[in-house]
Amino acid sequence: MAGALDEVGGTLRVTERIHANLPEMSVAMAKLAEVLLEDPTAPLELSITELAQRAGTSPATVTRFCRQLGYPGYVQFRVGVATDSGRVDADDEAWRSEMGRTLDPRDPPEEVLHTLLNAHVRSLRATSSVLDLQLCTLVAQRIAQARHLDIYGTGGSAAMASEMQSRLYRIGVNAHAWGDVHAGLASASIQDERTTAVGISHSGSTKETFEMLARAKAADAFTVAITSRSASPLAQLADVCLLASVPEQYLHPADLSAKHSQLFVLDLLYLLVAQHDYGATVERIAASADAVSGHRRAG
Repeated sequence: MAGALDEVGGTLRVTERIHANLPEMSVAMAKLAEVLLEDPTAPLELSITELAQRAGTSPATVTRFCRQLGYPGYVQFRVGVATDSGRVDADDEAWRSEMGRTLDPRDPPEEVLHTLLNAHVRSLRATSSVLDLQLCTLVAQRIAQARHLDIYGTGGSAAMASEMQSRLYRIGVNAHAWGDVHAGLASASIQDERTTAVGISHSGSTKETFEMLARAKAADAFTVAITSRSASPLAQLADVCLLASVPEQYLHPADLSAKHSQLFVLDLLYLLVAQHDYGATVERIAASADAVSGHRRAG
């Protein structure tokens, strides 16, 4: 068992747990094991998504791998790696791997609030400073005129895609959001030069989002990447890249300051699309508001 004790009463090291469980691992998990046995401290530098990409597998497989070794999740697994390496205190590493290295577990609530607000404000300001408004206007025009709009995103970015789809659909854009890669690939495969496809990924390296946008591009759709990294695979693939910048890793890479930057870009695009045919936009918003008015309590 992964959590077994060794002969002298101490818990097994991470590499020992990997060797002990290797015969029972699936092919995907064995790939992870190979990466970690070659570079045991890799988890200290890589997020769960980055480690999965290095091993050619998925974050879900990494989580299952951790559990097979006896760790509840990736955070606890990183603590085990850090403890084995002797690089940091285990309790502090648990906090830092989950919350980042700017916040301290002993900070008072006032300091946490200040740090959080600063992170979000800086992200929005950084995004506004790097956005190319000409490109934003072009993208908005292509969305407004598209026969069909696909929006791709997984994890937290899937929520952003769903929110954008809902808002655009209400003003008459034939928009569809895809978080499931199989459904997204099927939709992407039937695009053409009259359609637009948007891929949302903070890192720009999410395999599923890249695959969906690549399939749409191969079908001649106009493609757009919304990411924080202009040199990322997703950005390099797309016809147009709009940057949702996060200037510093204040918190965990998946924290909401990154999502707020994405939402800021999407909100700008939505308003520019709404301006494209303002009269029709107002009529559709009024009609949809009237349709649900009976479901709102008076007063």
